[in-house]
Amino acid sequence: MATCMKIAHVVDSMEVGGAEMLVSQMCRLQREQGHAPCVYAVLTLGPLGERMQAAGFAVQANVGRHFSDAARNFYRIFKELRPDVVHLHNPTPTVYAAMAARMAGVPSIISTRHSLVAPPRRLVVELKYALAATCCNWIVGICDATTNNLKSMHSVPARKIVRVYNGTGPVLRVAIEKWPPKNGFTLVYVGRFEPVKNHALLLNAFRVALQSMPDLRLWMVGEGSESKLLESLTRELGITEQVTFWGQQLDVAPFFSAADAFIMSSKSEGLPISLLQAFSLGLPAIVTDVGGMSEVVRLAQAGLTVPVTDSAGMAEAILQLATGGAKRKQFSKNAEEAYHSRFTIETMVNAYMDLYQDTGHRP
Repeated sequence: MATCMKIAHVVDSMEVGGAEMLVSQMCRLQREQGHAPCVYAVLTLGPLGERMQAAGFAVQANVGRHFSDAARNFYRIFKELRPDVVHLHNPTPTVYAAMAARMAGVPSIISTRHSLVAPPRRLVVELKYALAATCCNWIVGICDATTNNLKSMHSVPARKIVRVYNGTGPVLRVAIEKWPPKNGFTLVYVGRFEPVKNHALLLNAFRVALQSMPDLRLWMVGEGSESKLLESLTRELGITEQVTFWGQQLDVAPFFSAADAFIMSSKSEGLPISLLQAFSLGLPAIVTDVGGMSEVVRLAQAGLTVPVTDSAGMAEAILQLATGGAKRKQFSKNAEEAYHSRFTIETMVNAYMDLYQDTGHRP
């Protein structure tokens, strides 16, 4: 392949989300390294896509809502663009574009699964994905849990499946005068407000912890289909004074800079970018024991994990972290060290660049 690679990333959309943030950061670093990345969204452009366009990236949205239209459009795009690499992010882009990329003669086709891919699985989706995966050189899981789950499905040849841990650019600490108003020990959640994130567990655990430590605070940063439901639950639990909903934020640095710990209560999770962002500022974490999230917290020894249904356990973890200054300080040190040694955007992109150039595993 040429020294300067044409790299086409294909995503569902460029709305605000972990995978989308990752693609945005990948493109920025790949451009800095002298490559020519671009992005194609099956669906909407979204605020991240608009921001990338403003930064001079080629970003095209609404490539096709249905397989027949999308496959035809992607084939035409790849024949004209002649990319060295097509990097597909998640099942729908893979199903819609992998075969088109192979037929167009793209040398290197990579598919990354950004979620846990744990049972129960959507059978039809996975059968379609398995067929599309025959056109890919590599299938990437973003943590050991995802990679092992992919292998256990036996629908994709194990020789094609590799792990590349997610990475992210560091969150730059902002000055205290730019922090949101704060008092008390403050936990921050950053992510989507969707059922899989299991926020009822988090809010109930927080209410229990408040009974022992009334000056606790919880910041909820994000939005989603459950936004109004969660605000209503907060009122029902009588914790509106201690919980603040900040909505969707493109710049999360003020919240991470001011918070004392990161918390996430998902029922299923790959490796959230927000957790790695928290690590970059040395924030200790409390997470449920699922997927790459708990895998990485244990690997880094940077926080506490609790069973996914254990509200009382999460409340106890909150109190343990809030009152345990020495342990919290060690977790903080470990989080920052783990980020710099394993989870930077440079580490991740370099691993992908090696895969882009290694096409030995032909489909």
